[in-house]
Amino acid sequence: MDTFIQQIINGLVLGSMYALVALGYTMVYGVLNLINFAHGDVLMIGAMTGLTILKYLNEYAPGLPGYVKLAIAIGGAIPVCMAVNVLIERVAYRRLRNAPRLAPLITAIGVSILLQTFAMMIWNRNPLAFPQLLSSDPVKVGGALISQTQVLLLALAVLSMTGLVLLVEKTKMGRAMRATAENPRVAGLMGVDSNKVIVATFALGAALAALAGVMWGANYASISFSMGFVPGLKAFSAAVLGGIGNIYGAMIGGIVLGLVESLGAGYIGELTGGFLGSHYQDIFAFVVLILVLTVRPSGIMGERVADRA
Repeated sequence: MDTFIQQIINGLVLGSMYALVALGYTMVYGVLNLINFAHGDVLMIGAMTGLTILKYLNEYAPGLPGYVKLAIAIGGAIPVCMAVNVLIERVAYRRLRNAPRLAPLITAIGVSILLQTFAMMIWNRNPLAFPQLLSSDPVKVGGALISQTQVLLLALAVLSMTGLVLLVEKTKMGRAMRATAENPRVAGLMGVDSNKVIVATFALGAALAALAGVMWGANYASISFSMGFVPGLKAFSAAVLGGIGNIYGAMIGGIVLGLVESLGAGYIGELTGGFLGSHYQDIFAFVVLILVLTVRPSGIMGERVADRA
């Protein structure tokens, strides 16, 4: 039972980070009908920016508490990632809105490679150690253990996702985003500035990715210029699993993917004597993705966005 609780905790932590990134994919797809495959690299930019800020803080303000340093790192990474993602939209995607779907896809892959190359030039190609900011003393939950960093990660993920839901459901900008997703031309006739909505959507997605990037580094203690590819791919899979275009689906898909990976690596690895362990955890996630989409192609929550006229 203790092992089960531990794997559930690990799955929730991993799934929360997938969900934060998946929300960026699903929001952009909802309002623009486009998959931003460079979004995983925005997570990497957030982690790298956070590490740079932490290095300066450790040098010039070493006496600050760890959680204050982490808050400053997140607060600094968010506007950088927002600026990067808005620039990507303005330079790479805006002129391709009415182009064949293959053109934005190829452009997104090109932007991803460019971001990785720039990061390698700025921060080095070798993996970088992310400093431990919070106490290493774990918190006991039943017979399982959870680190203070993981507790903070879960709390921030819940707060961020709750805030996003409230923004989309209760604010004027949220109504404009839903109207643009439903039918951008009709929304424009009703006074909605689609360009502002799209820019806001890219910025919101980048803010969540920045949070996920810094917390990814804090949780795993190592980051690199190529770190965004696999989490980005899995977060996209989570968005598809939950129902691309549906923010609740992205959250559920991320959590489900994290739990499947954790439980699969733990239990199936144990049953196979370690033959299928943590090194093969990607198998479990994508097998479940294939099975779910075979039975329900629209994903767990279905497609929320209506077909464009």
